[in-house]
Amino acid sequence: MVTVNTSLPTDDANSLESQQRWIADIHQRYSAEESLLIQKAYEIAAKAHDGQLRASGEPYIVHVLTVAHILADIGLDAQTIIAAILHDTLEDTTVSFDSIQEVFGETVAKLVDGVTKLAKITHYATQEKFSKENTQAESQRKMLLAMVEDVRVVFIKLADRLHNMRTLQHVAPEKQLRISRETLDIYAPLANRLGIWQIKWELEDLAFRYLEPEQYKSIARSLDEKRKDREDYIQNVIRSLKQELAKVGIEADVTGRPKHLYSIWKKMSRKAVGLNQIFDTRAVRIMVKDIATCYSALGIVHTIWQHIPKEFDDYITTPKGNAYQSLHTAVVGPDRKTLEIQIRTHDMHEHAELGVAAHWRYKEGTKSDTAFEKKIAWLRQILEWRDEESDAGAFIHRFKAEIFEDRVFVLTPKGTIVDLPAGATPLDFAYYVHTDVGHRCRGAKVDGRIVPLTYTLKNGQQIEILTTRHSQPSRDWLNINLGYLKTSRARNKARSWFKQQDFDQNVTAGRSNVEYELSKLGIRQVSHEEVSKRLKFEKLNEFYAAVGRGDISSTQIAGAAQKLVPTQKAEALPTRAKYPVSTDDSDDGIRVQGVGNLLTKMARCCKPAPPDPIVGYITQNAGITIHRYDCVNILSLNQVKKDRLIEVEWGNKKQAQTYPVDILVKAFDRSGLLRDITAVLSNEKVNVIAMHTSTDKNNFQVYMELTLEIREVRELSKLLDKISQLPNVLDARRKV
Repeated sequence: MVTVNTSLPTDDANSLESQQRWIADIHQRYSAEESLLIQKAYEIAAKAHDGQLRASGEPYIVHVLTVAHILADIGLDAQTIIAAILHDTLEDTTVSFDSIQEVFGETVAKLVDGVTKLAKITHYATQEKFSKENTQAESQRKMLLAMVEDVRVVFIKLADRLHNMRTLQHVAPEKQLRISRETLDIYAPLANRLGIWQIKWELEDLAFRYLEPEQYKSIARSLDEKRKDREDYIQNVIRSLKQELAKVGIEADVTGRPKHLYSIWKKMSRKAVGLNQIFDTRAVRIMVKDIATCYSALGIVHTIWQHIPKEFDDYITTPKGNAYQSLHTAVVGPDRKTLEIQIRTHDMHEHAELGVAAHWRYKEGTKSDTAFEKKIAWLRQILEWRDEESDAGAFIHRFKAEIFEDRVFVLTPKGTIVDLPAGATPLDFAYYVHTDVGHRCRGAKVDGRIVPLTYTLKNGQQIEILTTRHSQPSRDWLNINLGYLKTSRARNKARSWFKQQDFDQNVTAGRSNVEYELSKLGIRQVSHEEVSKRLKFEKLNEFYAAVGRGDISSTQIAGAAQKLVPTQKAEALPTRAKYPVSTDDSDDGIRVQGVGNLLTKMARCCKPAPPDPIVGYITQNAGITIHRYDCVNILSLNQVKKDRLIEVEWGNKKQAQTYPVDILVKAFDRSGLLRDITAVLSNEKVNVIAMHTSTDKNNFQVYMELTLEIREVRELSKLLDKISQLPNVLDARRKV
């Protein structure tokens, strides 16, 4: 069970002498080897922080030792303790990442670095003014969990914040309010979600103390006046319950359940009642072996004391949506005093203490987010896994790359957190901020560095959008192959802009796009009119306008045109033979009409690839050569040789099949051009089997002919789009 001392610490508990005694006795908690490393971390931190003082006047080393002590009390491993002792060294001292890694290993170094980065992101994000209506607090909680690879980074940050809150009286009043609000909005809910309830309660009470000092003092005074009487009362209740349960043979652990000031105040505010109407300032928890015994114990409780109407909740029969299970009841106990009693099994208690009982949505009053709640449920399980895994490395491996993989959290220049789908680009971010910002976007900076608009955003980055005065989205943004926009929301906004433009302007742009797409893929002698009819347009200009608005994609144009090629070239084929088509595929994945297993090869002149319309030519000694329908060599055959043509079609080969295709690239020569082109091909996992380049020094232009292995023409279309977007590239098309 996760436990930590929840009473507010004394000055002695935070003293240097106290923490040094704890370090000296560290061997009682950890192995001899781990203890030596922890001692070494202490020596390095003490030297690095030598002469540094906190606002309280204490040596800075007290802070990092106290943070480590808090984490040791909740049972964290030696690597976390070492990282906690060193957690401020990278930011505030001359200690380097490499030196930490050399002495303590990569894991500890990454933990320390993670805490440092988290602190910087928190500084940016908390520039916003949070309130209960502001979703920024929720976004930051998600971002902090999403951006860390190792959950122990968050543990260290929580312990760091806890000690800072314990010593908050030493800073200026305005800083007390800011830090307390941040603690209540961000860190206490994080502790809640991670199942470290005791840290959550102490953070809440300390923040409450500074944010609502009058209410804090009033509740504390009322409780303190009767603390001794209340403690005696609870002990009497516990004795009575144990006796009554023992009479009927029920074995149970009965304990007093402390009620924290902030929790009491929240309940008073929510119910609009006074302290005398809060039934659970006196509370007891009963833990038994199984569910049946829970109800038996409940019967005993209601037999000996009067139940208070409307103060009973059965979360065992009907668990909360977050899987929390327990029986809650309130009774009029001895001396006619109200008393709250919770009854649960030991397993239920362990489940709740480890955080699987997700109180957070109920407590924090936020909307349900199903996907997020599933991830939080998984996150809390890691606290149980920690006890199962003998190797800390195996435990952390189960955490990495698992959480929030479908979201990315980034910051505006002012620190506002923006929640986007994973894979989002700066252009997606621009359209999220405001539609007009997206329309006027011409560039972006990530953490102060210029990046392409196709850059994939990462958690915690700060994004600045560079804009022009006038709205002018690029039509390339709508091309999915180019990767400018990953979210449908942003793509729809850009498409809407083009829909609102002048009809004639869209017609002109659409005609140009159609011509380019057909030319790029080497699809010749296909009329625009037939393509438009294939795509269900009655008038050609309406088709052009739809293309210009972005309603028709380049992929749709290419697909429609390719299907038209066979009907236009049917006269090049002989009359269909009467024998059936073979069901056997050749090694090239070609199905030949007639007997199977014939030797086939791809023509070098036109290099067909699926789904190009194809025809076979029977050679004298080399089997059947496969050509495209519109191959110039096929179209120029005399009537005698046309008799050698035979119908073929692409087969259904299950294994991956690639086909050689020639492409031509024309560009202004520059350093690194070939490297950039091959990088595009490498990223798309396309193999280059031949290449020829030539340069015209008169006009500084370079001409490249590349032979690629592709699986189908649609893949080629995507490649040509990406190559054409490279700097200095004038044209990229299929060779015909």
